[in-house]
Amino acid sequence: MIERFEKQLDEFDASRRREALLALIEAARSGRIVLPAPGGAINLHAHTFFSYNAYGYSPSHFAWLARKAGLEVAGIVDFDVLDGLEEFLEAGRLLELKACVSLESRVYVPEFATRVINSPGEPGIAYHMGVGFTREARHPFLDAMRQAAAQRTQDVARRVNTFLSPVELDFARDVLPLTPKGNATERHLCEAYQRKAAAVFPDPAARASFWKQKLGDAPPEGAKLQNLIRARTMKQGGVGYVQPGAGSFPLMADMNRFILECGAIPTLTWLDGTSAGERALDELFEVALASGAAALNIIPDRNYTPGVKDEKVRNLYEVVEQAEKRQFPILVGTEMNAPGNKFVDSFETAELAPLLPIFRKGAHIVYAHSVLQRRAGLGYLSPWSRKWFPSPDARNEFYEKIGRRLRPGGESCLGSLGEEVTPEAILSRID
Repeated sequence: MIERFEKQLDEFDASRRREALLALIEAARSGRIVLPAPGGAINLHAHTFFSYNAYGYSPSHFAWLARKAGLEVAGIVDFDVLDGLEEFLEAGRLLELKACVSLESRVYVPEFATRVINSPGEPGIAYHMGVGFTREARHPFLDAMRQAAAQRTQDVARRVNTFLSPVELDFARDVLPLTPKGNATERHLCEAYQRKAAAVFPDPAARASFWKQKLGDAPPEGAKLQNLIRARTMKQGGVGYVQPGAGSFPLMADMNRFILECGAIPTLTWLDGTSAGERALDELFEVALASGAAALNIIPDRNYTPGVKDEKVRNLYEVVEQAEKRQFPILVGTEMNAPGNKFVDSFETAELAPLLPIFRKGAHIVYAHSVLQRRAGLGYLSPWSRKWFPSPDARNEFYEKIGRRLRPGGESCLGSLGEEVTPEAILSRID
């Protein structure tokens, strides 16, 4: 029964997902499933099937697994859409899981027009985030992001179709059914091409010969083949790739303006510190800060090798130090948008253990922001927050304290809050 309901959590029908989640919660209440007390692990950067999750997880499924694993705080992030927001926040409330929602896209940073930042091979282009959204925004900027992403994916498919003929995709028939709400990505295309090849070449030997001719290799079907399709046809040097430039993506400043208008936190993202842009760390932080960024996102697992002291580890510690100096909360997670991504980082390793308190602090800050912003518009960068906490260190201390003390099942203790409420009054309601 448990396995059946967990599988149902990934169906595209939202009512079926909710039915499964409620059934699993009832099983936990009746003692048929034992849910652990929250520990110290966190994952605030997990993609869902509304953009692409390598395991097919819906927002409800990730929330359920986070609660089963005893995560202290959990967060989802999707590319160019906020389609999973209400579902994930509701699942967090039902499961008594501290939850937050983010959005990721790519932006253009004119100050780095000649330097690669964190989008490999693409000078001036950066992955960028808004963290702590609390409503599904109805905003022209978000609509434009979604439409531009859809057009890019369709253009890639059209170019790759010519190269992979006779394995050609009908976008509406072969790709869109792989998504719950039409937000297809390159990873959906790779899955669709693998399926189409199986239909065009049902004989495995003939299919392997086709892939070897087109891609230069024919790895086993699944993640390796899909990654090769993407690398050889959709990334730099592939027929489906078009080098982005100044007009390909919105300016970082424009995306930050949209994020702030939605009550969320503009967030700089970090790859590994090896690019020319990320080596100019002070400049990168200052440019981001000047356009409104106030937090940093890191994917720890790709920034170290257990037991190895190398450049990656040094870069990781340096960016953490720089973020701490600027009082940027740091958010971490594992992405889960490629096969092999972990469910949660190995925080017990010698490399990550010293950083875990900093990462937990950032998670609590974002959770507190999410609750206060959703309930009363008193989020981390709200006018109310800036009035009471003109310095980032005092702001961080307050929101971290709220995030640590508040329990999802006890958020009602806050009651109704208005602009006149004091920080001390909010803390007294939790105490």
